[in-house]
Amino acid sequence: MSSINTNLQAMLAARNLDQSQTLLGRSLNRLSSGSKIVNPADDSAGLAVSSKLDAQSLRVQAASTNVQNAVSYLQTGDDFVGGMNKVLSRMSELGTMAKDITKTPSDIAVYQKEFIALQDQLRTTIGGSTTEIGGTSGITTPSGEFNGTQLFGSAAGLTISIGQAVGQTITMPTANLRTGPMLALIQQDSSGNYTLQSDDPTALDSISNTVQQLATQRATFGGVQSRLNLAAATLQVESENLSSTISRIRDVDVAQESTQLAKYNILVQSGTAMLAQANQAPASVLKLLQQ
Repeated sequence: MSSINTNLQAMLAARNLDQSQTLLGRSLNRLSSGSKIVNPADDSAGLAVSSKLDAQSLRVQAASTNVQNAVSYLQTGDDFVGGMNKVLSRMSELGTMAKDITKTPSDIAVYQKEFIALQDQLRTTIGGSTTEIGGTSGITTPSGEFNGTQLFGSAAGLTISIGQAVGQTITMPTANLRTGPMLALIQQDSSGNYTLQSDDPTALDSISNTVQQLATQRATFGGVQSRLNLAAATLQVESENLSSTISRIRDVDVAQESTQLAKYNILVQSGTAMLAQANQAPASVLKLLQQ
């Protein structure tokens, strides 16, 4: 039907053009932002799932940081233990020389002086209260610390989170050197004098037992560190998989979207041309009136 008041062809062309422009704008937004989900309406379910995965990914990253910090904690403790081993080696050497029958009392006194200095070093590294290690005053801030946490006086294991879910933890065993053979080396009486001297008959046995105590502690550190390294590798893989999943949901496929952009560009251009032509349709009615 030919009509002047209502141009159905132009209205249809305008609607199609409007749809094409909307799709073109959406494609431009996706390419400019790099995301398939510019508005929640684009993929509400995908947005909800990716938001949950985002939170999980952040927890995995936090757990990975926890693991790396725990490894640093153990490495620091192991370094201190390695240093104490060197101190014990020198102490055993001094204890052996103090038993040399050719040495004079003044020579032995010199050995004892160095022996005490090494005991002071061990005591300062390990620390402890007077109840734990004796003496006239305790050591509340020993040098053997990591970020304010004492390395060798823990009464209970340290539990760290190694995963994004509740219960994914590792408990590191205690590293208490204020007991056992080490205590015999660093303990003082109420006057502040060490209970073990370099020329004591039991000095070498005490040092040897302490070396074994430190070796056991280093083995413990090494075992826990191996577990943490495995956990770190697992967390890295988990983080990569989560990132890949989030990318598939949210990230735009540039090649595919570029093809869509070209398509919508053509539709907009052709729609504009057809709308212009449809707007000329009523002019044919005028020709009928002119007849």
